[in-house]
Amino acid sequence: MFGAIYGDVIGSYYELHCTKDYNFPFEKDSYFTDDSVLIAAVCKAILNDPSPITRGGLRRRAKEYGTQYKQFYSHFPHAGFGNMFAEWAKSPYSGNGHSYGNGASMRVIPIGYAYDTLEQTLLQAKASCLSTHSHREAIIGAQAVAAAIFLARHGESKEDIRQYLQKKFKYDLSRTLDSIRKDHVFDSRTSYSVPPAIIAFLESDNYESAVRGAVSLGGDADTQACIAGGIAEAFYGEIPEHIKRFCDTKIDITIKNTVKEFCAYLQSVT
Repeated sequence: MFGAIYGDVIGSYYELHCTKDYNFPFEKDSYFTDDSVLIAAVCKAILNDPSPITRGGLRRRAKEYGTQYKQFYSHFPHAGFGNMFAEWAKSPYSGNGHSYGNGASMRVIPIGYAYDTLEQTLLQAKASCLSTHSHREAIIGAQAVAAAIFLARHGESKEDIRQYLQKKFKYDLSRTLDSIRKDHVFDSRTSYSVPPAIIAFLESDNYESAVRGAVSLGGDADTQACIAGGIAEAFYGEIPEHIKRFCDTKIDITIKNTVKEFCAYLQSVT
């Protein structure tokens, strides 16, 4: 689970200082962002109620996720949230947001780890979107990331993961990072930023190469590295110690403890 948060931390500096260099240095000014905050919020929602849902329960479950988004935002309002999300989170009367941004795709990471069936994973991913990202594009991205993690942790090959995501979500995952990198820019739209993050995982040899590939696209570095790192951890099952040492001191204790509690829950039900 920390693989996604470490990706967020490593990529945070390069969100504002975009790089195309795969061998970029880890920057001391890196820190966790809203990506990590909302991952913790999803962890907390699942810890509060890990039960499966049906299609009829989507709206109720969406409210439970939304409650945690607002709660965690209130603790970390300066973590880099977008203006639309911040306005939604601060208002007691806010309705559902219709964003097509990639925020729903990065926070969905815990859902890919938490459920026993792909069908339930996709339902929960959709529910996690509805309060703020009810646009179809955002829902597809969140489901694609959650599905990639589910398949990775169940031992599916990269090619099987690629083929499933291409068929189910109509993503073109045949391009290479080299072909994408040249023209890639900062754009948080789901359909633009999520497929390259998945490709960064598909091209990787290990956890670190997935994160480096995502950051070196020169785009929405923290979120793309968060997504690539989350899938890579599920696939490879290990994170280098030097990355743990670099990132652990940069994560707030509340986030860290929530994710640790979530990881302990996962171990208890497997």
